[in-house]
Amino acid sequence: MRKSIINQNKTMKSVFFSLALFAATLTACANDSAVHVKGNLKNVGDTLLVLTQQRMDSPQTVIVKDGQFEFDFAINEPTNIYILSPDRLRREQGGPAVQMQLIAVPGESVELTGDVKERYDINGSKFYKEYHEADLMLEEAQKPMNELQNRLQKMMAEGTNQDEVMKIWNEESPKLQEKMEQAIIGFIKAHPDYEASAVMLTNLEPEKMKEAVALLSPAVRDGRMKTFYQSVIDRNEAQQKAEEESAKKQAAGIAAPDFTLNDINGKPFAFSSLRGKYVILDFWGSWCGWCIKGFPEMKNYYNKYKGKFEILGIDCNDTEAKWKEAVKKHELPWLHVYNPRDSKVLADYGIQGFPTKIIVGPDGKIVKTIVGEDPAFYTLLDELFQ
Repeated sequence: MRKSIINQNKTMKSVFFSLALFAATLTACANDSAVHVKGNLKNVGDTLLVLTQQRMDSPQTVIVKDGQFEFDFAINEPTNIYILSPDRLRREQGGPAVQMQLIAVPGESVELTGDVKERYDINGSKFYKEYHEADLMLEEAQKPMNELQNRLQKMMAEGTNQDEVMKIWNEESPKLQEKMEQAIIGFIKAHPDYEASAVMLTNLEPEKMKEAVALLSPAVRDGRMKTFYQSVIDRNEAQQKAEEESAKKQAAGIAAPDFTLNDINGKPFAFSSLRGKYVILDFWGSWCGWCIKGFPEMKNYYNKYKGKFEILGIDCNDTEAKWKEAVKKHELPWLHVYNPRDSKVLADYGIQGFPTKIIVGPDGKIVKTIVGEDPAFYTLLDELFQ
């Protein structure tokens, strides 16, 4: 029983809403290489597209009548599947908007009931009965964190200073995170024979996942769910390694790699030509919602400290047409270059997320790197230029 995952944007840091997003469950069926899905959901539309990360370009179409639908989806092992409404395949946020993200298990059957815009129940065959029980636990465990998120969102909407909002988040969220994780670990300890427990552990912080694996019964730990939870662990380890490498490349005092990219007029522009000035490298894209939301404040500070620093916008993962259109639409007054997909610039700077802003000093060395739309960036500008 849970809320559906519908366009959950991140409002502060990338970590801010990561806890609101977790794998639910969907499956079962007539054979061992497919999951059977049956639904009776409000606000689901009249057509659904079903796909996996590996099969994004070949979704399965499902017809819905009066909120009811039924289909088999072929899979070989437990995996996340995505159920989307065609009208939600929007690209302005960098990818399709997820309506439901669920873990599908071959040979199982799942029933979905409720309201896709609010919350829905997951039930069905043995695996999903166990998952339903785990899902209720997780929903209850997440309530305090969700309440904090909602309270801070309301404060931001009412104009509360972002520094104050982040202060409250940093003070209150760690205790709520720990409490939620203890609830998950407690469930796994009480139900080591549930395959659903192997799914629940993927909601833990990376360092606690491996500890939770040891709590599973041997049959579950080494059974068909192993590929699922192990892939999450491996992905987290790879991400952690990538972040460590990025931190080295983005550390204060490191010489910022030079590069040459074409500017808005199609002429080569060398980053080294700005040596002797403070420069903010802004890695962004027209598809990045939080990049766009940050532009008004960036323009305010660009004017506030006019002449004391330069901004070089580096557009990424875009077409040239969309890049130029976005620069014109948002009236961005600073320098701009286009980063093609075969460029090494993102790798050289260890870019892991957007927006990323890297402040480079007049000596060409990195002063500070800020990832996400973080008020700390503007605090640092005040410290440097007031």
